[in-house]
Amino acid sequence: MLSFASDYIEGAHPKILEKLAETNFDIQPGYGDDAYCLAAKEKIRAACGCPEAEVYFLMGGTQTNRTVISAYLRDVEGVVSPVTGHVNGHEGGAIESSGHKVLTLPTEDGRLDPAVLRSYLRSFYSDAEGAIHMVQPGMVYVTHPTEYGTIYTFRELEEIRAVCDEYDLPLFLDGARLGYGLATPGTDVTLSDIARLTDVFYIGGTKVGALLGEAVVFPKGAPKHFFTHMKQNGAVLAKGRVLGIQFGTLFTDGLYESIARHAVTQAERIRKTLSECGFRLHIDAPTNQVFVVLTDAQMEELGKRVVFTFWEKPDEEHSVIRLCTSWATRPEAVDELCAILCDLSGYEG
Repeated sequence: MLSFASDYIEGAHPKILEKLAETNFDIQPGYGDDAYCLAAKEKIRAACGCPEAEVYFLMGGTQTNRTVISAYLRDVEGVVSPVTGHVNGHEGGAIESSGHKVLTLPTEDGRLDPAVLRSYLRSFYSDAEGAIHMVQPGMVYVTHPTEYGTIYTFRELEEIRAVCDEYDLPLFLDGARLGYGLATPGTDVTLSDIARLTDVFYIGGTKVGALLGEAVVFPKGAPKHFFTHMKQNGAVLAKGRVLGIQFGTLFTDGLYESIARHAVTQAERIRKTLSECGFRLHIDAPTNQVFVVLTDAQMEELGKRVVFTFWEKPDEEHSVIRLCTSWATRPEAVDELCAILCDLSGYEG
């Protein structure tokens, strides 16, 4: 079976495994105070163009989202998110279990529309009498790339930033797949742009070449006692070196960027084949996630040879599936997948 189910189903990039083995017997302090974490933080600061940023290493995306959001919000506050946001749909109520509501806004392609955000906040604060009875907006959350593989433009992020400034709300960017967004041809958003426009973001490692781990960056400084928040959320790894070594390797000689570009290139090959074979893409996503509409019969047939992710049902006879590439996707596997897709469609070109 070919597997295009997700971008975290392989292990880690060989250079990471080599570095972990090479440093295995080196004695280092725990909890992120080791030389490898300190060096990795400096590399990340340099890549972000933000020498004063505070950087913390956590183990996974859901854990990171819960820890960051709970560190920022007061008891009466919730986090504003697109309805498709990961914190709303695929984290098992992790945010709600911390005592904070996810305040959802509609979206057509996973992105938060700045105009929709402004309209929501204007309406909320216009009703001063009613607002005191409601969960207060305390933070704005976006993902880049989104859960639909779409990305923000620089202008869109600027406009969201402007709304956040207008209402004095911190902006949090979930970068679980950030490498793939930065590697997308034609994007006008850089890592330094994200550092300038957000209050906090994270650089995903779990889905972009690491065994595990996310690097949380606070360009303007972290909330008070953030490390203690990490402890309370079970987000501190005693052997912090495991995370520092990985991110230090990813941010050496452009490895993070190059492996992300590979995934995006392979996904584009799949999208091209789907279009040539007459399939309908569900959404125009330029990153490593490919969403396609199949008849239920086609989906069943494809499932005999390929592992994919079911996404949603647009009607009674069709389904949307996701095919996902990664830093480790083999071009030969994409060749085989494309041949299967062409056969499935009856395409003879």
